Amino acid sequence: MSGEAIYHIVTEADFRAQNDGRRYLPSDFSAGGFVHCALAASVLPVANDYYGRVTGTVLLLKIDPERLSSPTRFEAADPSPTAGASHLSSSPVFPHVYGPIDIAAVDGVGVLSRGGEGYEWPTEFVRVRSDRPVE
Repeated sequence: MSGEAIYHIVTEADFRAQNDGRRYLPSDFSAGGFVHCALAASVLPVANDYYGRVTGTVLLLKIDPERLSSPTRFEAADPSPTAGASHLSSSPVFPHVYGPIDIAAVDGVGVLSRGGEGYEWPTEFVRVRSDRPVE
């Protein structure tokens, strides 16, 4: 799995609020002690299980794990009892980042849009500058 991109799903509001231009740390980080991420095959099932009722814009961060300063471990899922479970069959392990996400490690940000079957893969990923917060 080395060298393969990992992905983090986040609401646009949380990404803007928790991004200082150099690092991003989700508002729920302290609850688990790591940033929940997924491999490409698990992104849409996770989005549908956890963000199905979100009304705002949902973003997908494409991350190069080799450029992170925080350690990444591939571990069994840590599901929320209040979310769906369809993502659990998409992968036996999920990447967990034990610290902030360096903006310099984010290869792009895409928008997860909704279709008839749930979320759909972003049509494009836009590069984020690492010297200032998202505008």
